[in-house]
This record gives sequence, C-alpha cells and structure tokens, in this order.
Amino acid sequence: MAQQVKVPAVGESISEVTIANWLKKDGDAVKMDEVIAELESEKATFELTAPQDGILKIAKQQGEVVPIGTIICEIADGVAASTPPSAKTSTPSVAPSPSATKPVQTGTVKEMKVPPLGESISEVTISTWMKKDGDLVKLDEVIAEVESDKATFELPAEATGILRIVAKDKTTLPIGGLICKIEVTDGAAVTSTPAAQATVSPSSPASNYAAGTPSPAAAKILDEKGISPTQVSGTGVGGRVTKEDAVKAQTPAPAKESKSSPTLTPPVISQGGARTERREKMTSLRKTIARRLVAVKNETAMLTTFNEVDMKPVMDLRSKYKDQFKEKYGVGLGFMSFFTKAICAALKDFPSVNASIDKDEIIYHDYCDISIAVSTPRGLVVPVIRNAESLSMAQIESEVIRLATKGRDGKLSIEEMTGGTFSITNGGVFGSMLSTPIINPPQSAILGMHNIVERPIVKKGEVIVRPIMYVALSYDHRIIDGRESVSFLVRVKEMLEDPGRLILGV
Repeated sequence: MAQQVKVPAVGESISEVTIANWLKKDGDAVKMDEVIAELESEKATFELTAPQDGILKIAKQQGEVVPIGTIICEIADGVAASTPPSAKTSTPSVAPSPSATKPVQTGTVKEMKVPPLGESISEVTISTWMKKDGDLVKLDEVIAEVESDKATFELPAEATGILRIVAKDKTTLPIGGLICKIEVTDGAAVTSTPAAQATVSPSSPASNYAAGTPSPAAAKILDEKGISPTQVSGTGVGGRVTKEDAVKAQTPAPAKESKSSPTLTPPVISQGGARTERREKMTSLRKTIARRLVAVKNETAMLTTFNEVDMKPVMDLRSKYKDQFKEKYGVGLGFMSFFTKAICAALKDFPSVNASIDKDEIIYHDYCDISIAVSTPRGLVVPVIRNAESLSMAQIESEVIRLATKGRDGKLSIEEMTGGTFSITNGGVFGSMLSTPIINPPQSAILGMHNIVERPIVKKGEVIVRPIMYVALSYDHRIIDGRESVSFLVRVKEMLEDPGRLILGV
C-alpha cells in the first residue's frame, strides 16, 4: 500500500518550507529511514527520510514552496522496492479503457471552506484558481492558491470529483467562508504516464543522482563565484558536491588571446561587455527577513541614538591577558564578551530596554537572553545566548563560537533562534563605520557595533589619538523613553571605557 509523505511540522512559527533538493528521483527504490530530500525553512535546513521501503513517486518538484502538512511524495509498499530493475522496465503500463475510467457521481457534495491559518489571520483572498469550474479533480490535488496578509498557501482538493467554484479570483473571504464545492465521484479518471518513460536504469554509475549535484550551501557559494557545478569534482557520497568542494573551487582562468596587430579603429561603446541578467527565486529565509523588517518599520516607533567608545582600555586588557585566557579556557578573548557583560549590567539598571510589548501589556524580563546576529550564506540568523548575565566571559565566547558555527552550517534549531530579549549586531567586522540597526521583534532594542578607527579626541585639553568605535542603539519609543535609551548607552560606554567596573559590578 502506498504511503503518503507530508511536510512535517518543524516549529510553531514556520508555516511553509521550500523543497531545496531531491536526493532521489521519481521512480527510484528507497529504503526505510533513507534521506530522500532536503527541506529548507525560513530558519534552517532539514532532511526528509522515507517512512518505509518502496518506490518513490514525487508530487512536488524541487524549488516549490509548500505549506506544512502538504503531500510532497508517495512511497509504494516494500514489495515494489524489492522488484529487480529489469522487471520494472520490462512491462510497459497499459492505459485503461475509457469505459473503465468514466467517473460515476455518488450524489455526495463536499463543501470546502477557508481553514484556520493562525491567530492573527481573519481573512484570505483567492489568488489564483489552478482548475476551472466543472473540471475533474483528484483528492489532495492543488486546485487554488489562497493569499493571506502573511503568506500564500496552496489549497488541495478534499475529495475526488467535479469542481464547482463558488468564490471567484480575487475574492476576499473570512475564515470559514465557502470557497467551492466538489461533487464526489467514484472511478475518477487518472492520467498516468507509461512506466517506460519514467524509469531510469540504476545500473550505470553515470545515472547516480548525487554525482555533480551540489548541496544547498554549496550551490549558493558556487553561484556567487559564477562556477557551474559541472566544473567541480564532488568528494561527497556518490560524487555529491559539498560545501568544502565549493569553497575550494577556483574560477577557471580565461583562455589567453593571441596577440594581434594594433588597430586605430575607435571602440564602439554600444558593442561593449556583456549585459546579462539573471533572476533567482527568493528563499523562504530571505522572504521572511524581508517581511519582518518591513513589519518592524511599520509597526514600531523606532529611533536610534549614537555614542562613541574609547576602546583602548578594553584593547589593552585584552592584549595583556589574551594568551593566558586562550591557554586556560581554549577560546580566544574577543570584544563580544566585553560588550555582552556590559549590556547585561546596563539592562538590569534599565529594565524597559530589556522588555517587550504583548498587545496592551509590557513584559519585563529579569534575565538576559542576548541574540547575536550571524551572517550566513543563506541570510542573517539571530541565535540566542541564554542567561548571559550569569555566564563568565569564557562561557560567552564559547557560546558565540558554537552558535556562529552552527548558523553558518545551517544546523541551528528553532529553540536556539527564538526567545531573545535584546540583540547585538556587529557590522564592524565588514568595515561599517555607522549604521541604524533594525529591531528584532518582539524585542524593543538592538545595539550596533562598528569598526574601530584611530581618531583624534580631546582629553584634559590635549588632542590625542585613540581607537574609537561608534555604537548605535535602536529602540522602540513606545516603551523606551529618550532619557532611558541615552542613559543605557552611556552606561555601556562607561563600563567599556573602565572594564574594571565589569569585574567589580559597579
């Protein structure tokens, strides 16, 4: 008996995933618990395993965005999996006769209504009908696209039968509104393709599905380098191109042109270099980042205040003890631990900066879960350092390295990226001098670090050169007043310019 494979639930806030890559082809024999596909959500990449032995029948293609719970493939029973390849290709399928496939109406009518899509969604719009009124549809076949204010969902048929459309294109319906009716039938015709057209002989090594196929991370790196996967030798299982292969891949050197005699003909500008363009579908992560950033700008009263920090005391302390620190704890002493400790101390003095808004209430947190922004090949992710106020500087540095590594490898869990109370982003590692970071909801503030540059400053009437970093605090003015935001940033500045206060807790 064929078993349907649906998109599993991968977290509370995730409503859809993208089929990043099929590791098996349609018609391949698969074994139970064998990885058959890679699914990409807005936050992480997951592997999809086969629930039983059998023959794979793919329903959703690579690159498609599908909601949670959608059927993406079927796997026939184990008997089919044990059938030799020669037996599968030797017997072509026979098309059923028209008399055997004629649908018979049962008299039952299935009403399809708008399903609940989330607490905050009260209505949807019928974006596109995939089927026409009167068409014959099959159970779970996608018949329409439904669009809410947060996402677009595919609407599968809830029965096999004749479609009767009630809500036309671009019609807006409330949750529970009637979309269409299906006049249920028995013996509905099913369009089938001869097995000989879909079967590929697995005996030849050249037909290995993995050979020359890059992983999602590798594909991203190769695309940025402008290198075709066919130009890279894969070292992964079955010749698969891994992330390491993509990093090591070099752009082929251009062929040397033969020297020709000089010409006095002026260049024709209109026949200059190639003016190529390419389109690339946005990933689920990139779409989510775009949606949330726009929502923050529209839904918060966001302001940014700035200050400058003399980093010489921290740099001197770090230079003096970094070797002993590395020898004792096994991690380097970076600036992130100093900033995290200073921020945690300042958050205790200004609790509103560590708070969040939930409808008509303000939630104050007596702990500091610090989110750190990490740039990855797939986009920006923000893992969380839990209870940072109770961690030592060595523990903070270890957590930063662990979370950043998992983020770049696409292995962060949902729990590791949710629940922060305050965020830190460091644009200085890319050379940024100044920026206005955007708040990470539902948090109310974020601190931006920037590059350290030697600048002339005046101290005690004398002009001296010191390593200066500009820092920025973006905050939600709905619950954080200007006095609190400025005072918070000044407190952080004071502790960094006198790091002994971090040790003494004053």
